[in-house]
Amino acid sequence: MLLAQGLPAQILPIKEYLLAGTTAAVVTFLLVGPVRVLALQVGAVAWPRGRDVHVTPTARWGGLAMLAGVLAGVAMAYQLPAMRLAFAYSEEMVGVVLASLILVLVGALDDRYELDALTKLAGQTTAAGVMTLFGVQWTVLPDVFLGGQVGLGREQGVLLTVLLTVALVNAMNFVDGLDGLAAGIGLIAAGATALFTMGLVLRNGNDPFVFTPALIAFVLAGACLGFLPHNFNPARIFMGDSGSMLIGLLLAAATTMASGRLTDVTTGGDLLALFAPLIVLAAVVFIPVLDLLMAVVRRTRAGRSPFAPDKMHLHHRLLEIGHSQRRAVLLIYLWAGVLAFGAVALALIDDPFVVLWAVGVGLVVAVLASSVPRARTTR
Repeated sequence: MLLAQGLPAQILPIKEYLLAGTTAAVVTFLLVGPVRVLALQVGAVAWPRGRDVHVTPTARWGGLAMLAGVLAGVAMAYQLPAMRLAFAYSEEMVGVVLASLILVLVGALDDRYELDALTKLAGQTTAAGVMTLFGVQWTVLPDVFLGGQVGLGREQGVLLTVLLTVALVNAMNFVDGLDGLAAGIGLIAAGATALFTMGLVLRNGNDPFVFTPALIAFVLAGACLGFLPHNFNPARIFMGDSGSMLIGLLLAAATTMASGRLTDVTTGGDLLALFAPLIVLAAVVFIPVLDLLMAVVRRTRAGRSPFAPDKMHLHHRLLEIGHSQRRAVLLIYLWAGVLAFGAVALALIDDPFVVLWAVGVGLVVAVLASSVPRARTTR
């Protein structure tokens, strides 16, 4: 596994990562108030609709504060000697920042003017394409038949990166339906990704080439943490598409870059380690992607557009069986946390059976907790 041959812990720039993440959290937290006032003044407001859970008009544009927090965290990291080399070795961070600016702009316009689905998709594809131009793309995949890894050509890598990025962006957008839900899932997913990428940093010593994905995960976690107090039920502001799409983009960027750092880490005989980046990627976004796939199947079977809104998402189903908004959100946190951190533990710990037992217990607890209201009503 990644930590089986680990190096001394003192090489980890953990203080620098925590400082960057804390900066993102503080800046986000402090800017939410001014952004909320601005959103109310210009009409970027979520008015209650039939499919919505909230019953009072609520400001959007929380994603603007989150973007400012992310940029502040990155700027702080650039000022730190231990982290600055990460910016000198590649232009990936420049690509991620530009893509974030593009996508948040599209999301902010949608939060105010309700853009059509094709326009939003064009913006998402453009942002993903910009990242690939600066080198953020999948370069290898595990070979399940022969072991080892299969290199991807530039065209294949670009196509896979754009498809996965657009999928994650829309998955996070779809799951943003309850107060604090997207911010909490983003925090959990970013935290799990940060833990995984720290394993890569530990395994690769002080090579600054592996610093970037960990930095993205830490500043994203910080931005979600800083926004969550304003957004948890009862929410004073929504992150809007500008925020949910930003979370999806940065998760895609971090996991994509982490996959390219595994060439010298994994071995041909260790299939679990070879699949580590894909397992982690699948787990950290399992809940939002499952919700997205179910929505697409449900709507297309009904002869509707996959982007047509409805009130059948996973969080709506939890509310229907008797959970309160807060309990439904906490349950989804539990599911996401068990899957995400369980997958990371599989990648980082030598004994997979211990991890699988722990994950199994966690899933049983999640199932029982989710079914409590239904069990009460069937008595």
